[in-house]
Amino acid sequence: MGKITDRALELVEEKFIAASGPGGQNVNKVATAVQLRVDVFALGLPPDAFHRLKDIAGSKLTKDGEIVLTAREYRTQEQNREAARVRLTAMLDEALTQPRSRKKSRVNRLGKAQRLKSKKARGTVKANRAKPKASDW
Repeated sequence: MGKITDRALELVEEKFIAASGPGGQNVNKVATAVQLRVDVFALGLPPDAFHRLKDIAGSKLTKDGEIVLTAREYRTQEQNREAARVRLTAMLDEALTQPRSRKKSRVNRLGKAQRLKSKKARGTVKANRAKPKASDW
């Protein structure tokens, strides 16, 4: 893991909450779902990575600058904790990777000629579709 993801896991606040779903009576007794909170500003992300993280996090980012992730897909606290941490690290890794810049493609001379030829043919088809004018008689 990178330096920032390790730092993020240090700054994580965990809170266990009651979960719904499978688990039988255990669900009613034990708080198995986990809610992770991480202060984004404390991570010290570069500005471009911060903006990417804002886009990736979406509604999971609060006004106060905290990312809130909830995991409740498993029946145990440990599995839910691990699932939430994996999602958090994936989110941060995605934000830290620079997107590849797009290179403009160039159409060669033959490609331009083919395009103009097909445009001309299409225009001819459309012109022939029109009603004949009185001057054509």
